Amino acid sequence: MKILFIEDEIKMAQSISLGLKENGFMIDLSFNGEEGLQLALSNKYDLIISDIILPEKNGVEICKIIRNSDIQTPILFLTALGTTDDKIIGLESGADDYLVKPFEFKELLARINALHRRSTIQEKEKSNLIKVKDLELDLDKKTVKRNQKNIDLTAREFDLVVYFIENINKVVSKKEIAENVWDIHFDTGTNIIEVYVNYLRKKIDKDFEDKLIQTIHGRGYILRA
Repeated sequence: MKILFIEDEIKMAQSISLGLKENGFMIDLSFNGEEGLQLALSNKYDLIISDIILPEKNGVEICKIIRNSDIQTPILFLTALGTTDDKIIGLESGADDYLVKPFEFKELLARINALHRRSTIQEKEKSNLIKVKDLELDLDKKTVKRNQKNIDLTAREFDLVVYFIENINKVVSKKEIAENVWDIHFDTGTNIIEVYVNYLRKKIDKDFEDKLIQTIHGRGYILRA
């Protein structure tokens, strides 16, 4: 687990960093806000720990810029500012947790592990969401939206659009669709593939200017992104 730690109290920062390293964490340490922000924007971290009162740029500013940059890395504030209003300002800036100095190191470890577990769960949930342009599929709930509009698909239609997305920007033949979506050998005397592709097109393409599923004559179909 890689952590960015932004703290201007040098002795405290070094002591905490050493403790975290001894517990198996990799630490990038910064002693001012501007440098810490640049590290956060240019590197991938599992967690960012930051003081609020910092030289050059304070922690709340850092947090807002990180969130406005669409970086969702968990952020934990470590700070001496412990009033309720201070906590509200910190959390509303986009931070995930807030620990007031002084604190016990074992509590810091507990907060770090809790944030990491939460982040891991959220990433797993995100991995079951597929988005292609304005088309969004939830593989767990078996739901489909396009431009935030719910689209009702049958189980077979859902499997078909998933197969198209798995082969995005690639031409797939009727034979490949039959064998992978229907799990049958393709019968050239049936038009079942054309029928279901047409069903799917009417639901996810008909009411939208941008047509995702296209026919490549003599070869099959393609979902273009």
